[in-house]
Amino acid sequence: MSSEDELLEEENEQDDLYEHHRFVADKGQEPLRIDKFLMDRLSNATRNKVQVAIRAGNVLANGNEIKPNYKVKPKDLITVVMAQPPRDRTILPENIPLNIVYEDAEVVVVNKPPDLVVHPGHGNYTGTLVNALMYHFKNLPDMGNFEEPRPGLVHRLDKGTSGIMVVAKAEMAMVGLAKQFFDRTTDRYYTALVWGDFEEDEGTVTGNIGRSLKNRLQMDVFPDGDQGKHAVTHYKVLERFGYVTLVQCKLETGRTHQIRVHMKHIGHPLFNDERYGGDQVLKGTTFAKYKQFIQNCFEIMPRPALHARYLAFTQPITKERLSFEADLPEDMQSVLEKWRVYTASRKD
Repeated sequence: MSSEDELLEEENEQDDLYEHHRFVADKGQEPLRIDKFLMDRLSNATRNKVQVAIRAGNVLANGNEIKPNYKVKPKDLITVVMAQPPRDRTILPENIPLNIVYEDAEVVVVNKPPDLVVHPGHGNYTGTLVNALMYHFKNLPDMGNFEEPRPGLVHRLDKGTSGIMVVAKAEMAMVGLAKQFFDRTTDRYYTALVWGDFEEDEGTVTGNIGRSLKNRLQMDVFPDGDQGKHAVTHYKVLERFGYVTLVQCKLETGRTHQIRVHMKHIGHPLFNDERYGGDQVLKGTTFAKYKQFIQNCFEIMPRPALHARYLAFTQPITKERLSFEADLPEDMQSVLEKWRVYTASRKD
């Protein structure tokens, strides 16, 4: 799969949009909220689906993005646009094993392995977490984009990121969980191995994240706030190896590639993050032996060194606060152990 295919799978935003639905309001159209207008005209549309699509910039009025409370006026041109051309979005259940760490009547929590794509998209229409969910759980709710069904999903992880995800099994649970992520009342902690050492033990990165103006395959930070979406990442040093550092990252917001972009922005790209320049020797010596050591680490863990370690949320129905933690996957543990041995040998 090409790097552009991966980008289309990983992100929610896209510059090139394709029209999927077009409606022109009648001359005598009375002012009507956009969600009601579309619910009357689109099959399988709910108020939540419409509002999610509007916030994502997928619903336009006369070519302009709108707010969820927009009222349709006479002769308004309402279009629903997506990042991909219209196609059959039927999701087929696939018998893919899932690592389920918790399940009740409304939610299920899974530990996603690295390199498992979360939902079908451009270049990845089978073999995803959603295909697995459709096999293991019946009648999952969906309030995603109209043409991009994502049953059960209220958040996502990048393809190469491992760790904890919560999935909704019922519509009320999906609505409640989606609101928690939107209101930032969940707690999310990630473990990342990044290039370089830190002067401080902890800190905060604040900077709007949006499409890079230089490379459309990347996201970028716009510190002045004139572009992108508000994003905040808190980090704390867990272990120092001199040339690389193990950090904990707490997400206050959840933007596309947020940790990867914020860490690069402060000069600490994720170890082996190809898209953001972390797949090269950025710190250390010029000795061939050291370069081979880094290459061995890259081969052991052929992905960005990022793991969603901890997630806490309120069970939408019972209102119980639930928390879950996943140990580092084997590839990341192996690389960390190699760094511990290497660091100890340098001190001897």
